[in-house]
Amino acid sequence: MRTRLTTSLTFDWSHMKHLIAIAACAIALIFSTPAVATIVHYDVALSGAESVPANASTAFGSASVTVDDVADTVGIILSFTGLTGGNARAAHIHCCVATNANGPVIIPFTGFPAATSGTYSNLFTGISAANILGIESGLAYINIHDAVFPGGEIRGDILAASVPEPASLSLVGLALLGLLGVHRIRAKRIPPECSISG
Repeated sequence: MRTRLTTSLTFDWSHMKHLIAIAACAIALIFSTPAVATIVHYDVALSGAESVPANASTAFGSASVTVDDVADTVGIILSFTGLTGGNARAAHIHCCVATNANGPVIIPFTGFPAATSGTYSNLFTGISAANILGIESGLAYINIHDAVFPGGEIRGDILAASVPEPASLSLVGLALLGLLGVHRIRAKRIPPECSISG
């Protein structure tokens, strides 16, 4: 008498079809998404301690800088208060140097308020690719100049903060959805049955 051990696996094709559909949708989404601009947002704090050379000014400021590297634009919303060296004479974005150096003006803030405190906003267009790259590489800074501090009373380096863009978050979500699908397939798989036949 001979005994033969057989193992039978049951595979549910409906789960496989769902997994294939999810993968097809993910691939279609990736390849059908149009090219989008890389829009990067920076929060900048300005102070005398950041100036090169540093100074003891108690003035401070903050800026929100938005760079669009497809439209070649730089948007700025800035507020400042307490300049001790007199009214602001000029303000600019300087580039493309290390954070401990002074560089040339690349974006002058036209119409900047001649005051010791104030706000300013503008959208600058036609910014060169080299200057956009310099800003995105952390090689640019904002400076506010006045009579006592002609080299700049307060300064803030435009440095990137690590914030994932929405497209990256979508891809992570799709990957998690795929993993969930695989987990559900494995959880519903019928365990192998053993039978002895003679």
